[in-house]
Amino acid sequence: MGRLSSPQELEKYREGIRRRRDPHQAFITVCGGTGCHASGCHAVVDAFKKVIQEKAKGNGVGLRVTGCHGFCERGPLVVLHPQKVLYQRVKPEDAPKIFEETVLNGKIVESLLYEHPTTGEKIVSEEEVPFYKKQMRIIFGNNGSIDPAQIEDYLAVGGYQALCKALFSMKPEEVIREVKKANLRGRGGGGFPAGLKWEQCRNAPGEIKYVICNADEGDPGAYMDRSLLEGNPHSVLEGMIIGAYAIGAHEGYVFVRHEYPLAVVNIGIAIQQARELGLLGKEILGSGFSFDVQISRGGGAFVAGESTALMATIEGNVGEPRAKHIHTVISGLWDRPTNLNNVETWANVPLIIDRGADWYTQIGTEGSKGTKIFSLVGKVNNTGLVEVPMGITLREIVYDIGGGIPGGKKLKAVQTGGPSGGCIPESLIDLPVDFDRLTEVGSMMGSGGMIVMDESTCMVDVAKYFMNFLKDESCGKCTSCREGTRRMHEILMEITEGRGTLDHLDLLEELGWVTAEASLCALGGTAPNPVLSTLRYFRDEYKEHILNKRCPAKVCRALLKYRILSDVCTMCGRCAKACPVEAISGKVKTKKEKGIPFKIDEQKCIKCGMCFESCKFEAIEVQ
Repeated sequence: MGRLSSPQELEKYREGIRRRRDPHQAFITVCGGTGCHASGCHAVVDAFKKVIQEKAKGNGVGLRVTGCHGFCERGPLVVLHPQKVLYQRVKPEDAPKIFEETVLNGKIVESLLYEHPTTGEKIVSEEEVPFYKKQMRIIFGNNGSIDPAQIEDYLAVGGYQALCKALFSMKPEEVIREVKKANLRGRGGGGFPAGLKWEQCRNAPGEIKYVICNADEGDPGAYMDRSLLEGNPHSVLEGMIIGAYAIGAHEGYVFVRHEYPLAVVNIGIAIQQARELGLLGKEILGSGFSFDVQISRGGGAFVAGESTALMATIEGNVGEPRAKHIHTVISGLWDRPTNLNNVETWANVPLIIDRGADWYTQIGTEGSKGTKIFSLVGKVNNTGLVEVPMGITLREIVYDIGGGIPGGKKLKAVQTGGPSGGCIPESLIDLPVDFDRLTEVGSMMGSGGMIVMDESTCMVDVAKYFMNFLKDESCGKCTSCREGTRRMHEILMEITEGRGTLDHLDLLEELGWVTAEASLCALGGTAPNPVLSTLRYFRDEYKEHILNKRCPAKVCRALLKYRILSDVCTMCGRCAKACPVEAISGKVKTKKEKGIPFKIDEQKCIKCGMCFESCKFEAIEVQ
């Protein structure tokens, strides 16, 4: 197909795609997201290709490699359409059986179905699996049904419809009004109203303006933006083109984290396909509006995701933040008006324009509209990416979608907002999740990381972990962040190693306040959150470390004591063999000799835990 020069030509092309596709045709989708890549989805795809070639015999069975389905720990995932049968942890050798029994004969392969962790029920339909049932996948849903490398798949589900509406039925000011009316807030962490930012950028003086997609997702364990850019790049691209039209920009950048090679490939393919069809470049669809996009790859620094540091990187400079006395919508990239939103924010735009702000505002809470994609990880049965309406409670996410805590353990806390977020205690499990409520309790939405912690988690150790990350990721430009994060980490080290004092708690709070108030950018401004929130809700745990030199969760190694229970010890000698410093003495029991119960010399013990792991008789107690 050549370059399209009008919305009518686009609609004609779209209808041609739909006519060629039978909605009742059997086709197989295999998740091709990064998580399933790691689980071997390529071999599964190859196995299905071989089976279809050998056995389809004109049945017209289709095969599609899609983006991430979200249920990453269960990959490789295979969904059979139109029945929407979900098979999980599929291996290449399963392909012939699936094809023969389900595709050709309509029978279910029960061994590959999802099994409910508590009831043991086998669930056939993807939509009935608890992980998916309470989600509202308006942004992420198409990831599981379209091939990200085929623009025809995106057009078949209504792609670029919103762009046509914006270019030919709305003035730029009307687009901005609709986004403002929808109250779309930035999904990158700040939660700033996107429509207001667009308006400020449009009204800023200067002919040359830029729009940027921030795909430099650096939160540990978070991969929402990565999966959207990998699985549905055209939705992000369409949002950027609409935003550029509204703002009056003709150049844009997608700033992608260096560690996201598949995202780089797929957004690159999407840009090229959109150019070829006339959806990007000069005179888009004959509208008179021109806009094009380049890809810029980040070096991997966490701080480079901050807006001014990101722009400095695109310019070829060191990725350091600068003061925002003049906002980037006035003076951003190359000192020109620049609008930056993250991947998920841009992906919301086509939906708002296509379906209207009135539809969009029916979802969510008063101050937080729409849905949010979270990376649900940690001590929870079902991990992966979940898209939920704003206002859903933590309880619903952890227990209904996440399936609860493994091993029957108790929930202790949920950390939201990435390394700069806060830890929310179990007592607030019924908290509605939105921008404002999370901030009220000392946490934040962030880009969408959500880590579940059970009773075996030490909250002091958690704060130490995140401060260790943040001190290394600080660019060092301002003293408060550079020295504040480092000193807070040092104090936490002293507490977890038995050298803490009660004065340290007051000092941590003071350092946290100074770091937050005096730092140049949001990294330093939010860095104290892990410390301050754990002090707020788990102060007794800090005191236990300080006063009793004891870690209740038995995590802080320096405070642990290992003791062999003489009445349980079988005198097998496994522990002594495992000890790397010969801190365990005793005598092995044999048929000829009685043996002597083993004991640990606390002076020699380095608290490595090897003895505990080697004992098969639960004869070693950790205190």
